[in-house]
Amino acid sequence: MTASQRRRDQLKEFLRAKREALTPTDVGMPAAGRRRTPGLRREEVAVLAGVGVSWYTWLEQGRDIKVSDAVLDAVARALRLDEAERTHLYVLAGLNPPDPAGRPGEPLSDQLRGVLDAWMPNPAHVLDRHYSLVAMNDAARWVFGYDDDVRNCMVAFFTHPTYRGRFTEWHEFAPDMVADFRAGAVRYPDDPVFERIAEELCTASPEFAELWARPDVRSRSQGIKAITHPEAGDLTFEYSLFRLPDRADLNVVLHTPHPDTDTKEKVESVLNSLWFPEGIR
Repeated sequence: MTASQRRRDQLKEFLRAKREALTPTDVGMPAAGRRRTPGLRREEVAVLAGVGVSWYTWLEQGRDIKVSDAVLDAVARALRLDEAERTHLYVLAGLNPPDPAGRPGEPLSDQLRGVLDAWMPNPAHVLDRHYSLVAMNDAARWVFGYDDDVRNCMVAFFTHPTYRGRFTEWHEFAPDMVADFRAGAVRYPDDPVFERIAEELCTASPEFAELWARPDVRSRSQGIKAITHPEAGDLTFEYSLFRLPDRADLNVVLHTPHPDTDTKEKVESVLNSLWFPEGIR
């Protein structure tokens, strides 16, 4: 048996199990008479999904048919699949699963906020896919100069004097920032926010406009940030960027002091005096 055949067999079992786990009442349909088999009928799933009965039957039978994202999403809604089950359906149907983007504006969990706080005295923050600042710990606020005007780190990197001025090697860092932003815009072509931010920055910053005109695309997951702080002096951090498995629109950015520098001692000393009067524990 080939891998494709095994996948189609698993697709048959999965769809049948999810269909049989639902009743007409579960999906707002009238329960008419006794049923020889449990759960919904195939034709009822087809009606709920807005697809042909024959097509859905072929899908559940594991036939080698072409499917689209829109149709799979309709079937997933009809069967009341959660995010993990919807992803599983895509994989079994032979398509790349969509990013689990979550609900826009959904608040961060207490557990994630706890991670940011526990990362103290090192900087940590959360960005959405447009580089908007979602959350941060006190160390990030102090190190990078975040204030109430810094709502989007891409915009602030080119237009906010304090935030921009913290980057010691700004001109070396800028091309990677813009190339990563372009990669996000390409990954989400139907998201108008990328274009809006790019248009605003092209008007506000000739430097951004010059970099945006290039075709460069990169994905940043780790690197070095050199910071010049007005109180602590030169700081160097290694950073790692992590995409959340269930919220692909969010990235957690964790910073650690570069081991070959005195960054750790400087940060702890200043933060100790500001926020930990009894000493960092």
